[in-house]
Amino acid sequence: MDAPHFVKRVAELTGFDRDRSELLVRTTLVTLGTRISAGEADDLAAQLPDALAATLLHESEPCRFPPKEFERRVARILPLANEQAAPAIRAVFTVLAEAVSEGELRQVLSQLGREYEKLVGMPTGTHAL
Repeated sequence: MDAPHFVKRVAELTGFDRDRSELLVRTTLVTLGTRISAGEADDLAAQLPDALAATLLHESEPCRFPPKEFERRVARILPLANEQAAPAIRAVFTVLAEAVSEGELRQVLSQLGREYEKLVGMPTGTHAL
């Protein structure tokens, strides 16, 4: 899936315009990239278009923070009301599931704690494997 189609799918799911959807996608991927290991971020980036892949890449240790902090980080940049953040993030993960292999998605989700299941709308932690 190319970057414009990814953003368009997120726009369809959220009702946001293209620019806001693109910012949501990039912000969510940056936040995800900091939450997972650099190696896993690289693996995920390899399955995404270059324009989106660059948002995931990092060389630092993953930052372990809870789902509410993930929501707060995304909501602060867009900005979004608190009740809008989770459904918007869930939309990005839904499209991510359409864009990458099931195995890669499981590897990414396994690095999120079980407490992320409600936020991303799919099994996380050890349930993802």
